[in-house]
Amino acid sequence: MLQPFANFEGWPKGSAEREEAFSRAKGWIEVMRTVGTDLLQVGATDTPSHKISTSRSDIVSDLRELASMLEAENFRMAFENWCWSTHALGWKSAWEIVRDVDRPNVGLCLDTFQTAGSEYGDPTVESGLIESVSPEKLRENFDASMDELASTVPPDKIYVLQISDAYKVSPPLEDKVVRYLRPRGRWSHDYRPMPYDGGYLPIEDVAKAVLKTGFRGWFSMEIFDGGPDGKGRTYEMGAFARQAMANMQKLLKNCANS
Repeated sequence: MLQPFANFEGWPKGSAEREEAFSRAKGWIEVMRTVGTDLLQVGATDTPSHKISTSRSDIVSDLRELASMLEAENFRMAFENWCWSTHALGWKSAWEIVRDVDRPNVGLCLDTFQTAGSEYGDPTVESGLIESVSPEKLRENFDASMDELASTVPPDKIYVLQISDAYKVSPPLEDKVVRYLRPRGRWSHDYRPMPYDGGYLPIEDVAKAVLKTGFRGWFSMEIFDGGPDGKGRTYEMGAFARQAMANMQKLLKNCANS
């Protein structure tokens, strides 16, 4: 899979930004040909809402056009919610968009961090949890969402599941845009370890829900680990890769009954 192609959908018709987005798409398709992949990951745009349309019909129309461009090459699109995006923060929004695009070459890229990070975690508070409801209600809501995912999304519409966790940020991130990124965007870029390596999100629950759909496709570990302080870590890649494989096997074992 080639990723992440982003900030594509929603630009006003006739705008220079829309023209540039479609030009970028053509360039990414050329890269796909060159590297030999048939799958493009498209991340839900995080362009501010005053610059783009967040109308579902406009979003769907743009993604249909991209789907047609990919279909001409026998390529596919995996659309992903980003937990700081402008119009598709959660799995359900992403699924409803994919459902409405209704093309055979368009499916989902689901992600344990993006799902739990949008519905359970909050990097701007000491608890690391969404605090608009009680911890008990938060857990109840999250469990209900995972049950809905498991019973709603067709397995053939999930193209890949990305795996990572998140550190509980201390001190919390400021609740403001920094370098064009919202707090959850900064969280995503710098504070995402592999499973069982210091994170706290209920990522096993996300993986179990995806497996309960009947999905048996690709698992991909996606790590942006700058350490608990987000300032960077030193790695020895051989040891890191071996630990990543061991931790992925642990995740699969823990989710095996789903």
